[in-house]
Amino acid sequence: MRDEVRGVADLLAGRRVAVLTGAGISTDSGIPSYRGVGARPRARPMTIQTYLADESARRRYWLGGHLGWTAFTAPDPNDGHLALSRLERAGAVSGIVTQNVDGLHLRAGSTRVVELHGTMHRVLCLDCGQVFDRRAVAERLERLNPWVRQPETIELNPDGDVTPESTEGFVIPPCTVCGGMLKPEVVFFGEFVPAARFRGAESLLRASDALLVAGTSLTVNSGIRIIERARRRGIPLVIVNREPTRADGWADAVIPGGTSEVLGALAAQLA
Repeated sequence: MRDEVRGVADLLAGRRVAVLTGAGISTDSGIPSYRGVGARPRARPMTIQTYLADESARRRYWLGGHLGWTAFTAPDPNDGHLALSRLERAGAVSGIVTQNVDGLHLRAGSTRVVELHGTMHRVLCLDCGQVFDRRAVAERLERLNPWVRQPETIELNPDGDVTPESTEGFVIPPCTVCGGMLKPEVVFFGEFVPAARFRGAESLLRASDALLVAGTSLTVNSGIRIIERARRRGIPLVIVNREPTRADGWADAVIPGGTSEVLGALAAQLA
């Protein structure tokens, strides 16, 4: 792998590199992914259609999310996150477009981050548009449901939640501004990435002259759209992922490895 990293470093040297990351960069922090080695895929991920139409599904979602919230926010950034932050400070990385909703890039010190699929750390009212800190909503949820207790052992699902045994009597806090329906500020299955957010990702890519993809199989179309923008411009494309991706055939270089190890080695070369 040393020679592969050296070759990629030579390819990217002197370029402003945009980075696209996925769940694979956070698995070393203990956050599970939908796909890849060790993944625990869900039989029925929450869709926006189900969330809007089914009150019982919303209760399961909020209770499960609340039970998993502490464990989901506990992990620290790993060596992969820290390597990208270091590369940004060195001027080698122009910014990060991430498909993750865990906020670990920001906690690692990266400052130019487009959270393509949103973030679990904010909650949105679907009626009036008010945005809340997730911690404040969690406090209200606890006051409304004092009987809820954290399980002794927690096995997080890929959405950062825990499967609850029962939702009987559970109350979802409404919006404190208009009484409307709340939803974590994340893009659910069946929902589109907000146009303004995708334009932010495109703007970051236009300011760059190479694209590094790390920790994603590119199964989700939003990631492929970023790849397509890079291909149209003809800029170098490098992929770092443990498993094959949908874009390997388009890449100038592919390193089949873990992001913590490879990005750390790359930072040592470039920074």
